[in-house]
Amino acid sequence: MKTFAPVILVVAVLAIVPLVVQSNVTLNFLVVALMIALAGQGWNILGGYCGYVNFGSAGFFAIGAYTAVCLYTIGQSPEEIFPESLLGPMSWIFPLSVPTIMVIAGVIAGLVGLGTGYLTLRLRGVFFAIATLALAVVLQTLIVNWSFVGGSRGAYVIPPNTVPLLGPYIQYLFVLMLILVVVSLTLARLIERSRLGFGFATIRDDELAAEACGVPTLKLKLIATVLSGALMGMAGAPFPFYIGYTEPGSVFDLGYAVNTIAMPMIGGTTSWAGPLIGAVLLGTLQQVVTVTISSVANLLIVGLLLIGFVIVAPSGIVGLWDSFIRRAKR
Repeated sequence: MKTFAPVILVVAVLAIVPLVVQSNVTLNFLVVALMIALAGQGWNILGGYCGYVNFGSAGFFAIGAYTAVCLYTIGQSPEEIFPESLLGPMSWIFPLSVPTIMVIAGVIAGLVGLGTGYLTLRLRGVFFAIATLALAVVLQTLIVNWSFVGGSRGAYVIPPNTVPLLGPYIQYLFVLMLILVVVSLTLARLIERSRLGFGFATIRDDELAAEACGVPTLKLKLIATVLSGALMGMAGAPFPFYIGYTEPGSVFDLGYAVNTIAMPMIGGTTSWAGPLIGAVLLGTLQQVVTVTISSVANLLIVGLLLIGFVIVAPSGIVGLWDSFIRRAKR
């Protein structure tokens, strides 16, 4: 029970937000913060636990978003996709609910992660990082030229205004994202305390020594890539329903990619709590900057914080706290 006490505390705090907050502006901010926190948690499984820095996070986020656009488009006009003999059965399946679309997006992004990992995980360090960045560029090129999902023009996804029992649609998205973030926190917490987590740590600390000791490093890295890709894909799936209009420039936006990496780096990459702490800190700071200065300054703030933490506290806020506790006990 003690293992999950922090997760329960986080759930309790976030669960009362819809009961206390009635402002759509605040709920919009929280939905975006939870999306990026989920993507950050996914990035941290590979980049933090295994030490393989992934610059292609925007690509996996986009896979989730455009899976949602694709499934939404099929649901709106199945007669243009399926032959007449299949319209009957397909009408029972489509249109899909948002939770179902999230799960499908996670599966597809996880499979892409598996294929990408198999091709690139034999690379290490900067070579792996460049390969994942190239993946995002290739995916963006494919999306721009795929007319079914709007291509460079983009595509509209029109959600309902309200949802039964939950009220405004934005509140519905908040609940879905909260559930996903809780699931990701629980998963990360379980990984940390398991043999899988210890295997990830050996790869991060010294992969060659781990291989020499018989640790199946490639298998563990592929597991991490699948989990990482699935979480980032699920984070991107609700994006079209949140924003209403999806085009490549918004999904592959530099801000989402930078935030996905910055949140774990600032919070702490070796702990399940790191991405969440980074999300709370960066999300709040960016909201204040947007209101008081301009949203243009957000990337500048994130960049300065990221540089500062890399130089001063490379282990993040969690690492600083652990160091403080150890010194206090002496």
